[in-house]
Amino acid sequence: MAKNWLTDEQVEQEIERLKNSDHVKLARKDEQIRYRRRKYLYTLRAYEKMGKELEKAGVTFEMLDQLDKFGEEVE
Repeated sequence: MAKNWLTDEQVEQEIERLKNSDHVKLARKDEQIRYRRRKYLYTLRAYEKMGKELEKAGVTFEMLDQLDKFGEEVE
């Protein structure tokens, strides 16, 4: 059974055709959005974990507000 191998030139032509395809552009855009949303999800999970650790250590919003105000006075 013979295989149909593409020449290097055919490969390059097909790559160019696909790069200009609206279908490829649409799929790439969808993938970018999905990855961005997942990254945001992972960031929020990390913040939640950090918040739980801060709460366990006794850190409160009021304490952080005081630190923030102190930083403004120093500048």
